[in-house]
Amino acid sequence: MKMKKYIAPSISEAMKQIRAELGDDAVIINSKVVITKKFFGLIKHKNFEVLAGVDSVENIMPSHIPEMHNRTVAASVTQSAESALDKEVHNADLKLTNELKSEIADLKSILQSMQRQTKHAELPEEILPIIDFLKRQELNEELITAISDELFVYYNKTKALNNDEAKDIIKDVLNKKLAHLPIGGLSFEKKYINVLGPTGVGKTTTIAKMAARSVLEKKKKIGFITTDTYRIAAIEQLKTYANLLQAPVEIAYNASDYKSAIGKMQNLDLIFIDTAGRNYKEAKYVSDLKKIINFDQDVESYLVLSLTSKEQDMESIIQQFNEFPIEKFIFTKIDETNSIGTMYNLMIKYNKGLAYYTNGQEVPEDIEEANLDKLLELFFQGEFQ
Repeated sequence: MKMKKYIAPSISEAMKQIRAELGDDAVIINSKVVITKKFFGLIKHKNFEVLAGVDSVENIMPSHIPEMHNRTVAASVTQSAESALDKEVHNADLKLTNELKSEIADLKSILQSMQRQTKHAELPEEILPIIDFLKRQELNEELITAISDELFVYYNKTKALNNDEAKDIIKDVLNKKLAHLPIGGLSFEKKYINVLGPTGVGKTTTIAKMAARSVLEKKKKIGFITTDTYRIAAIEQLKTYANLLQAPVEIAYNASDYKSAIGKMQNLDLIFIDTAGRNYKEAKYVSDLKKIINFDQDVESYLVLSLTSKEQDMESIIQQFNEFPIEKFIFTKIDETNSIGTMYNLMIKYNKGLAYYTNGQEVPEDIEEANLDKLLELFFQGEFQ
């Protein structure tokens, strides 16, 4: 086996060097953090030392060994590399920075991706178009692997697989992942409805849709409080909806205003709280929100996310709201994207249900209350044939 040690400022940079010199078949044998001190120890410089190795398939796997055994050995090598990384993270956990943990996670992801790509390449041709569809929907690799495993098992039994059968298998896998999550709209059991989310996701319009349905379908007496004092247009927009619904609206610039507004609306059934649309990837704005709104009240809180956003950006926002009692997600702009796998990825990863998804700007029409059957069928809208 050819082995070489690489030193780089980041794990990703080390991986680039390894791939450039040893190719995609390289495996990580060991990795560690190297700290060097300069200027009397006052300045610390961090590098990553990665030992990688590669050998030809002919040398490590004799030709007479069955192909399935070869794949098992290859998987074992990958798993050994992952185990080595897990052990290092465990031993150095107290010293590792969040940045380093993230980079090691990225490295594990690369190793797992290499293993999955090999596995997908071995699937029957009848299954490959279905895997391509799952990828276009931007379903994550873990879910794709779970589905492809079930498709492969079914195909091995029947030696055939049509689209209806594939669809049933996909729905069954997703159902098992989603069935335990809370799915559905407002409970109408709590008075205060906090609607949280970053700027640009259509939060105020979504609140208007929820409020209008509460009035028209449930005959509830409602009111609005907005803390979005940064955008005059947002306040005027909410006032317009409030006038149409003949509902009071209060503006809260601070915690005292918020408390006063709550006091004025005690006779109402539901109070919808439109929080400020800010860049919630920054912790400061989340902290500001805590200072104004009392999340210990009789409250349901929903986090609004746009399906036109990058999944990584949505994850950053979700993580900032980890301390808040988020009941469910609301996903907007489903009509503006051809791939909705992100919705399922985030629900499963963060163990959060779904209240609504929106599919246009019309109030109150373009909003759908989620249920599990709709959610499973929605995955196949348009493209799956």
